[in-house]
Amino acid sequence: MPKLISEHECFGGIQRFYRHHSEAIGLPMRFSVFLPPQAREGKVPALFCLAGLTCTEETFMIKAGAQRSAAQQGLMLITPDTSPRGANLPGEADSWDFGVGAGFYLDATEMPWNKHYRMYSYMLELYELIVREFPVLPSSIGITGHSMGGHGALVLALRNPDLFKTVSAFAPICAPSKCPWGIKAFTAYLGDEQESWQQYDASALMEKRHAPFANGILIDQGLSDKFLPDQLFPQAFEAACKTAQQPLELRRHVEYDHGYYFIATFIEEHIRFHHQKLGGIAQ
Repeated sequence: MPKLISEHECFGGIQRFYRHHSEAIGLPMRFSVFLPPQAREGKVPALFCLAGLTCTEETFMIKAGAQRSAAQQGLMLITPDTSPRGANLPGEADSWDFGVGAGFYLDATEMPWNKHYRMYSYMLELYELIVREFPVLPSSIGITGHSMGGHGALVLALRNPDLFKTVSAFAPICAPSKCPWGIKAFTAYLGDEQESWQQYDASALMEKRHAPFANGILIDQGLSDKFLPDQLFPQAFEAACKTAQQPLELRRHVEYDHGYYFIATFIEEHIRFHHQKLGGIAQ
């Protein structure tokens, strides 16, 4: 069982923060869990929530305002950290969009990153830990994320549809192989061979599939998002979904930007989206 760092009563449920040793990362990792009141009585559906660049396991839980809706719908929330901490690799803290706080939810293959920067494998490890140690319905687990975390949510869901039954995202990096953030991270973590990048590119992955999520995918994107023109490319994912005959609801919102005020505005609708499709029971 992971070590409990702190817990806080929240909307009739409990907000907890944990630390554990990760075999995938080779270092201690932190994650947070919101247990809705229904979890006191039995197993509940769950939603993994992946944060973006510079964030930690606390960011989504503190800023998104998701616990009220999750408590009403009986949905557990799980948020991992966004990268290893304490690897002490040269240059890992030199820029905000690479290294610490910027693991991109992939398994690095290039030295020195390949020893600890294995966030894709870590997510699967954390999934197993949550199913083993917490009151979760294994057949009712979804995933969502914001920005880099939206990229991670889409990739993890597309590569593991047997594990993640629902997927949504807020302003995701939809085609990291084509944007400055992704090119910088992928080159350093994965090397120059761009063919290897495709396994972590949601748009490229979707093009090779046929309607992997028949009940639909939900994405919200603010049109005043300063990163929209050069970094996010939702139109690439939209086109890939059309090719794959994948139902997609891509909602574009005038005046909304990239931050957590945007997420807080629409998080209740995402909680309901996952609740309805995962079969949870509200209070």
